[in-house]
Amino acid sequence: MIRPFLTVLLGSTALFLSQPTLHAHEAGKQMAEVATLFLSVLTPEQKTKATFNFQDEERINWHFIPRERKGLPLKEMTPQQELLAHALLNTGLGFRGAAKAATIMSLEEVLYQMEGAGGDEAKRSAARAKRDPENYFVSIFGTPDPKGTWGWRVEGHHLSLNFTIKDGNLLRATPAFMGTNPGEVRQGNLIGLRVLGKEEDLGRELVKSLTEEQWKKTLVETVAPKEMLTAAEKRVSPLNPLGLADTELQPEQKAKLREIIREYTDRMRTEIAEETWAEIEQNGPIHFAWAGGKERGEPHYYRVQGKTFLIEYDNVQGEANHPHSVWRSFDGDFGRDYLAEHQKEAHTK
Repeated sequence: MIRPFLTVLLGSTALFLSQPTLHAHEAGKQMAEVATLFLSVLTPEQKTKATFNFQDEERINWHFIPRERKGLPLKEMTPQQELLAHALLNTGLGFRGAAKAATIMSLEEVLYQMEGAGGDEAKRSAARAKRDPENYFVSIFGTPDPKGTWGWRVEGHHLSLNFTIKDGNLLRATPAFMGTNPGEVRQGNLIGLRVLGKEEDLGRELVKSLTEEQWKKTLVETVAPKEMLTAAEKRVSPLNPLGLADTELQPEQKAKLREIIREYTDRMRTEIAEETWAEIEQNGPIHFAWAGGKERGEPHYYRVQGKTFLIEYDNVQGEANHPHSVWRSFDGDFGRDYLAEHQKEAHTK
């Protein structure tokens, strides 16, 4: 049973490798192909859990905490189904993003070992229910179709990836959230692991390079907020105060800011990242803001925002060892504004 699946998966992988510069709409088309394949191997009961009407409110009911969710969890899938679920995830992510997503899932086992593995049976059971590397859910909204409107999500603790597609074109790959607990693993076989370490280090490198005058504009609060300011809001607006504009940065500082942004955009597959970057460059300026301490281990927060997007990074919880990060689109999380514009155009024809 697995061999035909591997043939399809390897063929799909070969397609990705042999066509490094795909047209923008190829991502949406490939998502539809893999989502259709994934749905085809589900039982009727599994398919009922995994699928929703595109207009269902569940599509924008996103979060990143360990809570009850709708959708089909990995732990209720066969090995073949789970591999196809990961294949779907990889249609939206680049190598860097896929590695981060898989490692974030694996940290649930670290939390289980820290919180309950050594306790009595009741404690172990409670900890396992809360901390499970397979407690991540796949949800398909609408019917995957190269000519239709649909979306999909993979979500669980510290991970929420949302994609919206219309007529084979990917409208938006936001909200896109990644977080880790612990931020740095300090015990066990994975000691030293920092999944979001680059995001933290790049932000600190930029802020430490600022002059006193630049720092005064960048620092928006002396105490970092306990959570990202936008949290899991369904729609976001630009945050104030803005912070320091990229037009006020020296060339090497501006390059560091671009490196921070790239660390987030490059979580996505190459053509999605490049399309996002082109949009950013067409809609300047970009502002950088910081809150909290500058030193490693001190609670801290930063955000990067332009006309169309917002990055938030917050590392306060767990003695500044529990970071959250998110990419948001002001004009179209869940493809909302783009779909409204399409509908408006359709009604005026």
